[in-house]
Amino acid sequence: MFVGRRINPLPPAADSGVLEALHGIATPLLSDNMSRIVGVCGLTRYNRTGKLVGSALTVKTRPGDNLFLYKALTMIRPGDVLVVDAGGGLHNAILGELIKLYAVGRGCAGFVVDGAIRDVESFSETPCYARGVIHRGPYKNGPGEVNVPVSIGGETINPGDIVVGDADGLVCFPAEIAAELVAMATRSAANEERVRAEIATGAKAQTWIDKVLSAAGLDADGRGAQ
Repeated sequence: MFVGRRINPLPPAADSGVLEALHGIATPLLSDNMSRIVGVCGLTRYNRTGKLVGSALTVKTRPGDNLFLYKALTMIRPGDVLVVDAGGGLHNAILGELIKLYAVGRGCAGFVVDGAIRDVESFSETPCYARGVIHRGPYKNGPGEVNVPVSIGGETINPGDIVVGDADGLVCFPAEIAAELVAMATRSAANEERVRAEIATGAKAQTWIDKVLSAAGLDADGRGAQ
């Protein structure tokens, strides 16, 4: 099928053990271990509970049209995240409660929409990040594509990429680096726990502060090294 109407096959399913481990890792720990340059910007989290972890099933569509999202609904596997590049359009919602109910019923882990949603209260317990909210519904004319690279909030997301979202935001990364990233983030979490323990001592002098100041050529009083 020609560009603009491509429907590509699903990528291999993500490793279930890695996905389970990611449920216990906060997004800042993941982005910190990707040089703090990776992550989706500009979307709002509309669920009040729950964490988003899954594998990207991508949809590219023109703003305000969800015809090819309907095609993607027929392809969902348990653990997939519907990632929709709708060009950031806010004049018509791309999905709402009915699509949510069907997708979640088929095991969809959540939604990432660079565009608008509606029926926003229905997402209070279903992971959902979107550019905005509008009551006006979508058109169903196309064009669009399924399982192609998409651009979401300044981040390129490929089919099968791992998507992790919590109250701090969204990060995405290739499935092949997921296990290594989990290990790195776990070490970072252990280091943060050591810092918390040091803070709890109430001591003014803290090694984690001294380390940063020393690297910048400053002593603990903020003066340059003599």
